[in-house]
Amino acid sequence: MCGNCGCHEHPEIGIHIHEHPHHHHGHDHHHDHDHHHHHEHPQDTPTKTVDVAQAVLSKNDRLAERNRGYFLAKNLWVLNLLSAPGSGKTTLLERTISDLQGKIATGVVVGDLETDNDAQRLRDRGIPSIQITTGTLCHLEADMVLHAAQHLDLDHLDLLVIENVGNLVCPAAYDLGENWRVALLSTTEGEDKPLKYPTLFKSADVVIINKIDIAEVVGFDQEKALNNIRRIAPQAQIFALSARTGEGMEQWYEALCHKVQALSPVG
Repeated sequence: MCGNCGCHEHPEIGIHIHEHPHHHHGHDHHHDHDHHHHHEHPQDTPTKTVDVAQAVLSKNDRLAERNRGYFLAKNLWVLNLLSAPGSGKTTLLERTISDLQGKIATGVVVGDLETDNDAQRLRDRGIPSIQITTGTLCHLEADMVLHAAQHLDLDHLDLLVIENVGNLVCPAAYDLGENWRVALLSTTEGEDKPLKYPTLFKSADVVIINKIDIAEVVGFDQEKALNNIRRIAPQAQIFALSARTGEGMEQWYEALCHKVQALSPVG
């Protein structure tokens, strides 16, 4: 898992807070790791193997439950948006949030290895956004998300979107305290992504097929993709759409608004 991709190197985690007209950058380090200690044992003493990955995930799961309770108390519906790089996460968010302006107040926590380009892109459209730069860390964790989210005005938001690091492997293992895990698959990636990366899709509440406007051009077989998704993730709601042209977006909006409004307090 992450031990093979650089996550074990304890990178610097940055939370970037932008206020206007001045820009302030705060850097906090909230990535704790449990360490594996090796001990010599006499030959007649039973040995015990400690699974470091499981210990780290167990701690994260506890913090994710804390997040879930905290967000629930704020009447927030929380999305964890996961995909490969270039699948159109930011474009989907831009269009969704802009089209639902006045109906749903949304804030975004953006995760990337480096730069705050995506968060700045959202802020340029008036969308409250906080950037987490993870260095070599290929996923977000529950404690990072809470710390970043608390820099948003959560009391005046209905929806919090976590735009996870572009990666189909490690992020799937980390619960962030979300209500909906949304897996985004673009037509440029091929129909077999759910079969190649089953962990992500098996844990998804929603799967979005994006860029259907160019499906024919890139030779994407949508029916085959749908069958693969249903095979791996029978529990997931599926939306086929184009964030660029707006095709199919209304069904996505309807489902999202239903969830957000159901969570909102009456009166």
